[in-house]
Amino acid sequence: MARRRQIFEGKGKVLFEGPEPGTVVQYFKDDATAFGSRKTGVITGKGVLNNRISEYLMARLGEIGVPTHLIRRLNMREQLIREVEIIPLAVVVRNVAAGSLAKRFAIAEGTALPRSIVEYYFKSDELGHPLVAEEHVTAFGWATPQDLDEILALALRVNDYLSGLFLGIGIRLVDLRLEFGRLWENDMVRIVLADEISPDNCRLWDLKTNEKLDRDRFSEDLGKVADAYQEVARRLGILPESGPRDMPGPEVMQ
Repeated sequence: MARRRQIFEGKGKVLFEGPEPGTVVQYFKDDATAFGSRKTGVITGKGVLNNRISEYLMARLGEIGVPTHLIRRLNMREQLIREVEIIPLAVVVRNVAAGSLAKRFAIAEGTALPRSIVEYYFKSDELGHPLVAEEHVTAFGWATPQDLDEILALALRVNDYLSGLFLGIGIRLVDLRLEFGRLWENDMVRIVLADEISPDNCRLWDLKTNEKLDRDRFSEDLGKVADAYQEVARRLGILPESGPRDMPGPEVMQ
């Protein structure tokens, strides 16, 4: 088993030092959380499925010119990614009323929005990831106005492309949560798509039945969470052979 120095551990992933400067190994866990980590659990095989799904979607986005942190998938649970400076914003693009937006404005869940709505949330577990305006982002120095222009353009492009991709396999992209980072290359810096794209951070509903195929199955106690993730991978044509086998992570160096 590989031995690597751990950099960071989050709710769904662990980051380790990469084999070369400027690279990071991203390990996908089976842990699941909801409601600010007040609800926790383990979904066997989730990390394997998210790794494959995120790799596939990031690679497809790269093909249309969306810059991402992905270099390549290493194995069933790990990706090699570029080291980036994460911008402390969750960028949520909403196409259909669901979740907090439906509650906030008393809109029936499932109502199509007049147009895609982009929201920014400050990434802070302690503060509960509050909704923020562009003025907060620029005033507190989390991103510049130019950064925000680029983030908005990329987020809408990602949403448009993935909406069409999922539509083609009978899935409605209700909303998605994106993260971006600054990639430093010599004296140049550019904004790239980071983190992951998977049923963990996308609301995905079956186009005909509105059956939920994402993490809401866990948070809402709907059951068959792993089956839903597998169904998304199956429709994308990337379900791992012999199913989502378990695989231990690398040993952590002290």
